[in-house]
Amino acid sequence: MHQYILEVARITEVEGAGAMFQLLSTVWARLRPALLVSLLVAWSSILCSKTSPSVFEGTSAVVAANPPRQSNGFTDVVQWDNYTLFLHDQRLFIHAGEFHTFRLPVPELWLDIFQKMVAAGFNGVSIYIHMGVINPSPGILDFNDWRSLQAIYEAAKVAGIFVILRPGPYINGETTSGGIAHWITSQVAGTVRTNATDWTAAYQPYISGIINESVHYQVTEGGPLLAVQIDNENRNSPDPSTEEYFAQLENQYREGGIVVPLTYNDPGMRSGFINGTGHVDIYGLDAYPQGFNCSTPRTWSHVTTNYHQYHEANNPSEPWYMPEFQGGSFDPWGGPGYDACELLTGPDFQDVFYKHNWAANVKMISYYMLYGGTSWGGIPFPGVYTSYDYGSSIRENRALTDKFDEVKRQGMFIRSSPQFLKTDWIGNSSLGIPGVTLNGSAAFVTSLRNPDSNTWFHVTRQADSTSTANISFTLTVPTSQGMLTLPRTTDSIALNGRQSKLIITDYSFGVHGSLLYSTASVFFAGTIGSRDVLFLYGFADQSHEFALNMTGNGVRTSSSRVQFGTSDTINDLTTVAIVPGSAGLLTIWDSDKQLILFSEPVTAASFWAPAIRAETSSTVAGLESYWWFGTNTTVLVGGPYLVRNATLSRDRNTLALRGDLNVSVPLIVIAPPSVRAVSWNGNPVAMRSDGRGVLTGNLQLNADIENAKVPRLKGWRYKDSLPEIQPGFDDSDWVVANHTTTNIFQKPLFGDGRVLYGCDYGFCENTVLWRGHFNGTGSETSVNLTIYGGTFFASSVWINDKFIGTVTSSADHVNGLFPFPEGAVITGLNNVITVIQENMGNDEQANIKPARGIAGFQLDSGNFTAWKVQGKIGGYTNYPDKVRGVLNEGGLFGERHGWHLPGFDTSDWTLRDLAEGLPGSSAGVGFFVTTFDLAFPEDTDPFVSFQFEMKNTQPYRALLFVNGWMFGKRVANLGPQTKFPVPPGILDCNGKNTVAIVLWALEDTSVFPTLDLIVDDVLHGGVGPIPLHSPAWKLRE
Repeated sequence: MHQYILEVARITEVEGAGAMFQLLSTVWARLRPALLVSLLVAWSSILCSKTSPSVFEGTSAVVAANPPRQSNGFTDVVQWDNYTLFLHDQRLFIHAGEFHTFRLPVPELWLDIFQKMVAAGFNGVSIYIHMGVINPSPGILDFNDWRSLQAIYEAAKVAGIFVILRPGPYINGETTSGGIAHWITSQVAGTVRTNATDWTAAYQPYISGIINESVHYQVTEGGPLLAVQIDNENRNSPDPSTEEYFAQLENQYREGGIVVPLTYNDPGMRSGFINGTGHVDIYGLDAYPQGFNCSTPRTWSHVTTNYHQYHEANNPSEPWYMPEFQGGSFDPWGGPGYDACELLTGPDFQDVFYKHNWAANVKMISYYMLYGGTSWGGIPFPGVYTSYDYGSSIRENRALTDKFDEVKRQGMFIRSSPQFLKTDWIGNSSLGIPGVTLNGSAAFVTSLRNPDSNTWFHVTRQADSTSTANISFTLTVPTSQGMLTLPRTTDSIALNGRQSKLIITDYSFGVHGSLLYSTASVFFAGTIGSRDVLFLYGFADQSHEFALNMTGNGVRTSSSRVQFGTSDTINDLTTVAIVPGSAGLLTIWDSDKQLILFSEPVTAASFWAPAIRAETSSTVAGLESYWWFGTNTTVLVGGPYLVRNATLSRDRNTLALRGDLNVSVPLIVIAPPSVRAVSWNGNPVAMRSDGRGVLTGNLQLNADIENAKVPRLKGWRYKDSLPEIQPGFDDSDWVVANHTTTNIFQKPLFGDGRVLYGCDYGFCENTVLWRGHFNGTGSETSVNLTIYGGTFFASSVWINDKFIGTVTSSADHVNGLFPFPEGAVITGLNNVITVIQENMGNDEQANIKPARGIAGFQLDSGNFTAWKVQGKIGGYTNYPDKVRGVLNEGGLFGERHGWHLPGFDTSDWTLRDLAEGLPGSSAGVGFFVTTFDLAFPEDTDPFVSFQFEMKNTQPYRALLFVNGWMFGKRVANLGPQTKFPVPPGILDCNGKNTVAIVLWALEDTSVFPTLDLIVDDVLHGGVGPIPLHSPAWKLRE
């Protein structure tokens, strides 16, 4: 390679840059891209040593020869090179977040999440599809209701966001069986996620269904579907049977008409499926540098320092893709709760770690999770509880957070900065950066450079990324005006503890705007009307500096925080220094050609830049709502909680805004000067105009919204839900548990060989009841049982109507000796051992076929004559509730009869308050049901939750059913969850609601649960009316 380096240097000196780039085009065909990057770095070093620093000069440099584009051979609509994807010949930085629609089972609210993501500058959403809910039994595919893929795609098109579909069949996601349908864990003998023939036959109909629902929504046909992921986090990539499985999946997609790129998410740096059998089009990996322990949320891990080197060594000709990067953390049973997880991965984490990914030249990334949602019903695997809030940027109740503000600041920069899409990694503080000098050993810098525009992006952080100390430094960098040491007029660049900054040089904005350098961050850059607009931000307690050519006739700010200067050394550009001071928006320069703004980060995040549909000759059909591909027209709107969309009237005089409001706020709009009127959610707003496109007014929140209240839950009705322990209970219609073989990994441990695993009899989720019969001789004194239910499960055991005890475990099973109470055995008659076995979900990864049931059973004298089993009515083949689906119910008596459903008649039940617990202070299971009315004001989006008592000290478990949906599992002596958000669509916000609590008292002791409705917030706005998705009770056979 050295000969190429010397030749590049010689040609550049003698013949100029154009000849040099011709040579590089030839070199590209001969060298791997990783070596070419090394060549460029080395060439830069040679030139720096032989010439003045001005070798980097010129924002109008000759455009570098692009590396050859690649495609999968099925379409050229989506291509890629080593930098980014290309879509319809435009570069595309994929800035995405993870959202699982099955964790928000109200399709009308998917648009809410999509619009919030787009409002934060995201252009992609990554979506797991859970096979288990779509393919509940062999031969059944259900894409109706909240399982719909078409509803996902249609909402994505409206919002203007691309979809990266991740349908598995294995997804992980802290879901039961990692997404694989439960019936497969029992019915398939072969090894899943290999080329085993029975596994192949099991999953292929599901994939065919995914293809049929998706094929006409690909970006090649004007749809939002940009890519499809193959499987997920497969730890067996070198295994030939796994490679063949990947190849079979890929062939099925291609034969079915899927032409967009196929991708893969590696669980860490394993180099799987990059080459060879089963290799994908675009490889990526996931990373969770903070781990999943939220108990010490201010304890940080160090950033990973070899991301760039790993990419260059493994797949340098592809964009650097991270399909999952940490956006929060799951929290286990007994954990500290999701507020701690939000703190662990808070805005400071995002600032340092996300920009560190930029420093590695990552150009495709998705944050897991951006919205976590709710693991309702039987969705979760045993390691997590109902809430899947994840400490995400959008919380479980759909509220926006400070984390949302930070990803929004980053997202708006990416959206505003086409020069950032094509950058070469030049070097860092550890390996050296040609032409760049860092003055300050406590700081660390990585430098990227756009080879076409000579724009430099210097990503700075503390050398110890965990440090909480405040430091400062200066940076000597090449610019189009020669070498400059930044800052030039203030003392230094400040970095607080756990802060990162992007120092930019030779950055273009709008049509004519040019920023020589900035130590402040870019929030927005673009054109609004005829003006080039630049919005910078930085902490109010730090100094900031930037230099640019101020054009047009205008006015400078008179703020004492701002100092202006000029210098011959930078061709009379204006240097602007911002000194520490109060927060708020500063209009640095306001002219007929430019508008330059500055604020601290919080104020910046209060602004929105909605894409305004304005079709041009370059608009891509079907993508009219998408930024870059459909429109480049926008405005800036400051003040509201959220701006969902904006439209301009045909005469461009009226701007119609739609969004959300939770308090009264000042409104500022920066629009084309033709705009004279503004409306908010259809109502005109009185505005004052400065004549150049800046309009100000106020948005008022109605008093009835501020004062919205919810009723107290009262009038509870109660009924016992464990008749199975009563004398004479008839279980003749239960399933006889008489199998002697199983595909479950754990074979029976002891007994008479009968298999007592629920899924082998169609009962794979939630609560399962077992009844073991034996003829009493009087010599029986105990039963030995080994019960599997998943980590933190519980199981209660009775003999006849006498309670023996309850076992719980942090492991997935318990072996226990259950001694019979005196006189419990009825001599000469049939006796019954009744076992309530809780299923906390199936495991993921290696233990994909876990035991759930009774792995061992033995009386101390005699044998069982029969075992009967009952789970949810109909099992997975004939369950009656097709809307809520296969994972919503369990096998408790009340569930089987639909007591939890709205419309079930409880008028003859006993009046008993929930706080009184079960009668007689005894162990058992009871149903408590009541109804309540809600009447929120029109055009509102309420965030409502059900709150149990705050302490986790009582020995009970509870299921929360809201209008028939199991939206909570409470473990009152473990926690941490006591609060359960329920969205509109599950909750009727303007009508009658039914809430049912299944109370399982674990011991013969009193329990006193309480439950209240609470309002977290009420927003004026939302996505419109949300229909109720809660079918009423019907008689069940």
